[in-house]
Amino acid sequence: GISAWPKDDKIDQLEAQILGPDGSPYEKGVFQLEIEIPERYPFEPPKVRFITPIYHPNIDDGGRICLDTLKMQPKGSWLPSVNISTLLTTIRLLMAEPNADDGLMPEISDIFKHNRALFNQKATEMTMQLAR
Repeated sequence: GISAWPKDDKIDQLEAQILGPDGSPYEKGVFQLEIEIPERYPFEPPKVRFITPIYHPNIDDGGRICLDTLKMQPKGSWLPSVNISTLLTTIRLLMAEPNADDGLMPEISDIFKHNRALFNQKATEMTMQLAR
C-alpha cells in the first residue's frame, strides 16, 4: 500500500504514493505525497506533505502533516533511526487513526470527535472525488 521513488532523478526529493487504509474513509483512495530530504538527514526529519487533498484533522489544506515523528525533539519524536519507509507507514497509520486531540484543522477535529458519521461521509466523498 506504500511506494516511493526519486523525483526527477534528484536524490533529495522523493514522490510517494499511499493507498488509503482498509476500513477507513480513505479506503480505495490513492494519495500522492512529496518528500524533501534535508542536508542533515537522518539527523533532521524530512519534510513530507500530501499533494492529494485529504479531509483529515491532522493534515491541513496545504498538505502539511501534524505528526510528532516529523518534528525534532524536544517537541517531536524524530530519531535518526527512523527511515523513509517507517515514516510513510506511520503516516498511513495516522490516516487510519486520526489524532483529533492534536489536530491542525480545528473544525475537522471537532467533527471527528463529535459526529464521526459526518466526518466519515465528508472524508469518503473527498477521497472519491480527488484521490483517484
